[in-house]
Order: sequence, then structure tokens, then C-alpha cells
Amino acid sequence: MLSFITPLVLLITLVLTISHTQAQTAEPTTIAFGACAHQDRPQPIWDAIVAKRPDLFIFTGDNIYGDTTNMSVMQTKYNKLAAKPGYQKLVKSTPILAVYDDHDYGQNDGGKDYPEREASAKMCLDFFDVPQDDPRRTHPGIYGSSILGEADQRIQIILLDTRYFRDDLDRNTLTDQEKKDVGKVGWYQPTTDTSRTLLGEPQWAWLKTQLQKPAEVRIIVSSIQTISWEKGMECWGNMPHQRTRLFELIADTKAQGVVLISGDVHFAEISKTDEGPYPLYDITSSGLAQKPHPSWPKAINQYRIPGCLYVGENFGLITIDWATKTLCLQACDVQGQPQFTQNVAISALKVK
Repeated sequence: MLSFITPLVLLITLVLTISHTQAQTAEPTTIAFGACAHQDRPQPIWDAIVAKRPDLFIFTGDNIYGDTTNMSVMQTKYNKLAAKPGYQKLVKSTPILAVYDDHDYGQNDGGKDYPEREASAKMCLDFFDVPQDDPRRTHPGIYGSSILGEADQRIQIILLDTRYFRDDLDRNTLTDQEKKDVGKVGWYQPTTDTSRTLLGEPQWAWLKTQLQKPAEVRIIVSSIQTISWEKGMECWGNMPHQRTRLFELIADTKAQGVVLISGDVHFAEISKTDEGPYPLYDITSSGLAQKPHPSWPKAINQYRIPGCLYVGENFGLITIDWATKTLCLQACDVQGQPQFTQNVAISALKVK
């Protein structure tokens, strides 16, 4: 595997630089993110991402398509990503944080029963140069958090592990025609078994602690969509009690400034719900080098903000304007052109 120390050094340096510079000038902070970077496909999108000069890039999963229990095969696929010239430019210029989704975890739609979950978690942390003394290495799974900035410009990045602890999902029994009639495209349905977990109790306890930390903006990274649930694809809504628990935890901890990001579905959209203590937004960006089945973007999503849908290869961009206290949420195409934009006042993301 190609090893990169540069992202760690850059992350430490840029955290300090961002903190100092923003305190002096209130310059915007830019965070790019994306998912679904198939290692065997061309990846021209990295040039557009690097050109945005983001302060951080977040992988939200399917960073490679491993789909194996053979860790040598998995390693070879990570090496293919590492060898991409565009990705190498990103590594040299931009700090990187990452979570896995199912394909880079090792099993399509996989959960806690994937037999190589420990090895997969370690390989993910190793590839993205997570330090040996990092808290993410002290517990099962890969969840963790980082703080960028200080004073009144703190950005908390919360990285969730939606695979390592996840219980089985319920499959729907709809025919293709029945799915088409109701706007579904996937294989799953919400469970009524409230004993099932998505995150596992240790991760839930950790998340509560994280949400109690001071921050002006919090980006919660989930590999799967959090708000939209009707498609029949993987999402938090397949365990409705877990989705509700997340929204209630945000309210109970009075965590301000929460924005959700996700990947997985091979297209970009923004979903919004009023089920939380304030309007919650989930900006989905996918894929970096994957395209959807033609039916997937047509699936029902009552939460989608009108106009916030893009089907081409894309990356997400969150720009935090500290002068105006505004978040700008965008999906950008391979040329770096925004395909939709949603502005959100930070003041609107507070528990009343």
C-alpha cells in the first residue's frame, strides 16, 4: 500500500492556520466531500476538487469497491486509489478524513456479521494515515471526531460508523411493478423491531458526549442517508427508532449547528426535515466515479428540496462564511461547477 504521512501533517498545520487566519480575517472555511470512487474507473474529478482549495476533504464511504473477505485483494484495491494521479494531488494539498460504507467495508450492504470487520476497520484507518495514538484506534469500529478552528469558529466533524455494529435489515417483498407504482427502487423496508441497532450502544454513548462539546457548526458524517427513507435503499429509515433517536439526541444535547452529509446512492441531493429541534439538512454527494441506475434518482423522496438534485458525477462542498454566519451547501460537477446551491443561516440551526 502507498503510505501517506502528508495528510496528517497538513491536517495539524491547517487546523492551526485556519484558527489563526480566521480569527484575524474571518475568511470562509471550505470543506469538500464525496463518495463512491471506484478504483477501476477514471477519476478526473480530483482536479476540480483540488482547484477549490478546500480546507478539508471528507470521504463518506465506498472509497474503493472492495467487496471481498480477502484482505490482500482489498489492499490491492486501496493501492489502485492511492496510485491515481488526481488523488495524489489531493493528498499533497488537502487534509483528509474518511469513513467507509459497505463496499470498502467489504460486503455489499454489510453489517456486524461481516467476518473481516476488524481487519477492514484497521485497513481503512491505516490507508488514511490515522495516527497510532488516535482515539479512533482505541475501540472497535472507525468512529471518531475532529475539531477545526477555535473561539467562535469551531467546526466539529463527527465521523459515524454505520457498518461495524449494524444489525440485519428487513427486506421488502414488493415486485418490480409494485416498487414502480410507489416510487421505490430498493430492497429494504423499515423494521418494527426496536431492539435492532445501527450504531451500537458504545457509539451512541460516545455520540452523546460529542454533541455536548462546544462548536458553532457540526458536520455529522453518515455513509448512508439520514433523512430520506422511502427509496427502499439503505438508510437510517430502515430502523426508524434509530433515526428518531438521532434527532432526539440532537435536541436533548442542545447541539447547535448540525448539518448531515452522506453518500451511497450515486447521485446528489439535499433533503430537509423539521423532525429535529430545528431544520435538519442532509446533503448527499455521490459518486466521485460512479453513476446511478437510471431509476434511482427518480425514487420518491418527500424531503428533497426542489431543485436540489444532480445525477452526474459530483462532489459536495460546504462553505462556511464566518462574516455573514452562513452555510453554503453545494454539489459540483466534474468541472467544479455548482449544480445546486442551498444557503442556510447558522442562526437557524439552534435549539430554541
